[in-house]
Amino acid sequence: MKLVDELFEIYRGKLQGTEEDLDMITLAVLEQLSQREMLNIIKELNEEELAYFFRLYLFEALKQRFDMYDAGNDFGDKRLYH
Repeated sequence: MKLVDELFEIYRGKLQGTEEDLDMITLAVLEQLSQREMLNIIKELNEEELAYFFRLYLFEALKQRFDMYDAGNDFGDKRLYH
């Protein structure tokens, strides 16, 4: 992906590539892009990149949903036995 390549070149040697670094970069990029610009970037993805993008989105969204469910599940189980 062109944007990833450009960001890598900008930050290579300046950051370590830790999760915190990557989170900072991605949030900064998102703050700068409009919805239209994001959609244009997505439209430029080839089929393999788009499949990876969608897979990663689904993976992270499902992971978050299961984590939230598991965190609340302890209380849910206790409430069922009152």
